[in-house]
Parts: sequence; C-alpha cells; structure tokens
Amino acid sequence: MKVFIIGEGMLETRASGDAAFAYGGDALNTAVYMARAGLPPQFVSAVGMDANSDALLAAWRGEAVGLDHLLRHPTRLAGRYIIAINDQGERSFSYERDKSAARAFFQIEGWRQAFDAAAEADLLYLTGITLSIFTAQERALLEDLAAKVRARGGEVAFDPNYRPRGWPSTAAARDAVERFAGHTSIALPSIDDHVALFGEETPVEAAQRWRRLGAAEVVVKLGAEGTYVVAGETAAFVGAAKPARVADTTAAGDSFNAAYLTARLLGRASPVEAAAAGASLAAEVIGWPGAIAPDHVGRAPQTPGK
Repeated sequence: MKVFIIGEGMLETRASGDAAFAYGGDALNTAVYMARAGLPPQFVSAVGMDANSDALLAAWRGEAVGLDHLLRHPTRLAGRYIIAINDQGERSFSYERDKSAARAFFQIEGWRQAFDAAAEADLLYLTGITLSIFTAQERALLEDLAAKVRARGGEVAFDPNYRPRGWPSTAAARDAVERFAGHTSIALPSIDDHVALFGEETPVEAAQRWRRLGAAEVVVKLGAEGTYVVAGETAAFVGAAKPARVADTTAAGDSFNAAYLTARLLGRASPVEAAAAGASLAAEVIGWPGAIAPDHVGRAPQTPGK
C-alpha cells in the first residue's frame, strides 16, 4: 500500500531547557506513528543541507519513514518549534519557521517528480498546517494532487489542524480548508479547531458540515471526551482511553490519526474499532514528553522469526 504524507518536520526544543535532540511536526508525527504501526509512508517535504537536517533525516530513517521524495534546500534550514508545558500537561508552541526549507519546497528541483509519485498513492495525508506554509498558488497544486489521487480511487485524509499564527486571518484559513475539503475522503478535525474555524457547532453538526463539504468519513476528535465518528451508516460516539499519566499532550491528535488510518487501511477495522485504536495510542503518547514517544510506543508486534 502506497502512503504519502506531505508536511514539515522540525527540530523540537523544550522551554524547560532540556537539550536532548528531538523533532516533530504534525504531519511528520503521523508519519512516524504510522511507520511504527506497520504502514510506513513516504514523507514529502524539504530540509536543509546542515548538520541538524542530517540528524533529522537519520532519525526519520531510523523510524522507517520513507524519504525517497524528501528534498534538500541549499541555503535554508529545517524549522524549529519550542514547547512550553503547563501543570496539566497542556502545551503551547512558538515557532522559528518563517524561512524554513519546507516552505520553499516548490522552489526546489524534484518537487514535480515527488508529486508524480504521490499521485499514485493509495492514501494521501496532509493537514491545515501543511496548507498554511504555502502560498495560494502552491495550495492549488496540493488540491490538484488530491484530485488526482481521488480520481484514481485513492483516499485523501485531512486534519484541518488550525493554528491562527500560520494564517493572515481566520477567513483565509477557512477558505483554504473548505477548498481542500472538497478533495477529502477522510476528515479528521478536532472540535476545538472546527469551532475556531467555523463557529460554535456540536460534534454532530461538525460532522454534518464535513460531509456536506465532501468527506465520506468523518472523525471529530473531542479530546478527553473521545470522538464522534460518521461513516456510511455508522454514526457513533467512541469514548477516550484513560491515560496512565499526562506528561505532554503534544501529538495526541497526530498519533490518533496514525492509528485510526492504519487500522482502517491495514487492519480493515470498522470506523468505531479504528477510533478506539486511535484513542488507545493517543492515551499512551501523551504520557511522554515531546511529540515522539520512546521507540516502543505504538510499535506493531513483531511476527516470530521476522
């Protein structure tokens, strides 16, 4: 199965001063947890030519994330984000990414070949943050790619993941998200992001809106309250898994998406079963600091002899 994920991978720094090497980025987080679950994707992005970029690539290869279409910019560097955590484990971010290599992806030779390969995907995945780092003209290229995947019978999964600082206005973000939603088959919004973009709506109303926009399958993530899933004749609330501890909620939604999509596509699970799998992984991931939990978290059991 061919899975392509488009986004930005960045260096991760903690406001606490922890100097350990770490990385993340919403689409990249999903790529890592999908790879651990047994469905390794190709990650389409760009980094620099510097030592930090080399370290990122080595780490991603170590996670079995495909880098066949990872481009390198001769002068720009990988972006960076800083996590600050409150007493409840809730996180806030600050970014150093305005001149990152990923933002210049369409200026690097090789992007057309990457898109030609991605057009053959069984699953194409990206997020609202991915849309936000590109211009309107570049987002149109992403829409065209998604349309090609859908025309071939592939799935396009989209998490609108709204971060206001990445957009000139809420209206601009809403317009871009709605345009891409028309090419989406699996929508994975959080209720908080949905309300910020579209106004106060219940989970049921949010799911109905995404169905009207074009998605056949919708999972509205409700944080500690679980999820609301709509697909075909299914419409159900699925409870959250209880975490053993909460250290850092970074990547909770990203890891949920990874487990949900892997369960649906690799395990042929029902939407409700896939949502339960997503909740279970997210509950485990938030027990660890940073976006990427220790190596064993989310790892598919190995078949004896493999």
